[in-house]
Amino acid sequence: MHRNIYWCTAVAVLLGNPLSVLAANDTDLQSLSEQIRQLKQSNSELEQRLQQDEDAVVQPPARSNAVPSSANSFNPAVSMVLSGTYEQLQRDPAIPVTGFAMSANNTGYTRGFSLQESELGIAADIDPLFRGVGTFSLAPEGGITVENGFVQTSALGNGLNLKFGRFFSGLGYLNEQHSHVWDFVDQPLVYRVMWDNQLGEDGMQLKWLAPTDMFIEIGGEAGRGLDFPGTNRQKNGTGAGVLFAHIGDDVGIENSWRAGVSLHETRRENAVSNAVDSLGMPTGLTNSFTGDSRTAGLDFVWKYSPNGNIRERYLKVQSEYFQRRENGLLTDSLANTGSYAVTQSGWYLQSVYQFMPDWRTGVRYDRLDSGNAGLGTTFAPGIISNYGFHPTRLTWMADYNASEFSRIRVQLAHDNSRQGLADNQLFVQYIMSLGAHGAHQY
Repeated sequence: MHRNIYWCTAVAVLLGNPLSVLAANDTDLQSLSEQIRQLKQSNSELEQRLQQDEDAVVQPPARSNAVPSSANSFNPAVSMVLSGTYEQLQRDPAIPVTGFAMSANNTGYTRGFSLQESELGIAADIDPLFRGVGTFSLAPEGGITVENGFVQTSALGNGLNLKFGRFFSGLGYLNEQHSHVWDFVDQPLVYRVMWDNQLGEDGMQLKWLAPTDMFIEIGGEAGRGLDFPGTNRQKNGTGAGVLFAHIGDDVGIENSWRAGVSLHETRRENAVSNAVDSLGMPTGLTNSFTGDSRTAGLDFVWKYSPNGNIRERYLKVQSEYFQRRENGLLTDSLANTGSYAVTQSGWYLQSVYQFMPDWRTGVRYDRLDSGNAGLGTTFAPGIISNYGFHPTRLTWMADYNASEFSRIRVQLAHDNSRQGLADNQLFVQYIMSLGAHGAHQY
């Protein structure tokens, strides 16, 4: 078709002015012949360029094994979470929960206005085999700590996923969640006394996701055992281990659920507490414990959303139960050493209801059982008190979410976790997320 372009052009010239052609002399005929020759050459060049373009479309360019040098060849997702609170508390937040003196008892509360920890997150694919995640906690008073810093595989196949580095343990339900996605300002009491609010681990985690319609996940961890209830022991091998399993499913398009079990084991060495409960003993008593710690847990979550539209409305109900058994040797500040064994437990039940696209409200009830400590005959009676007291707390919250990146929350709590020291608490909190942020777990 391209070869006939110049013939059509020539015919058009002849038809456009026939009288001039008939009257033309030899010079004019030579000039016309030269114009036709140039037109033919021009169209031939045009035809070659068109053919080259067609070949380029049909045949892709040769592939190169060279790594791109562009700055976009490594482009991690970067995010920043900013948060702050106003806290009005009747009691000193440093007072420990009654009956759990050997626990961490870290409330994390600060009276008045305070900037909370800011969270800087970086995540990217390293190559086709690995993905890396780094989460850094920026303390308001200064200093940076590594909250998470791990690598996980992306090509093991067969439902397997390996994670190694520093990460939040997969036990329970809440533990893996970062603080900015908590449904309340603070963690349940059982997380405070048993996990120092959240259990982190330096080690490895292996998960297996079953190839079934029902969600079935089994996992295990081996780590250093650095975080409470473990201690930083200088030894080869592992200092803590975790096993967990989760199952879940959908019920129609409106309901879904997940249930799980978990087991954590570690060893504590010279774990010191300076807030020991005692009866008839001198003040300032300090105990040091060395022994084994084993914790078993159950968790359950149920979600309901009309017509499956969670953007408009949804209801979430969740609960967790943990029981810890510690057995070993206790040494008091009077240099008495003897056997020590105690079984303690705690649970919470909470519900959150999103009644409008941007508004949620929720309520939570916490309860603990400090158990009865069994002591050797070395100790004087009453060195550790058995109060027969069950710490409790009731919490209500409401929050406004203008988007998935911002949250303003008000929270009221009646804290009765310290015997004879009831505490009515008010919290006002903001959480703001900047930049890209990955999806959160179920």
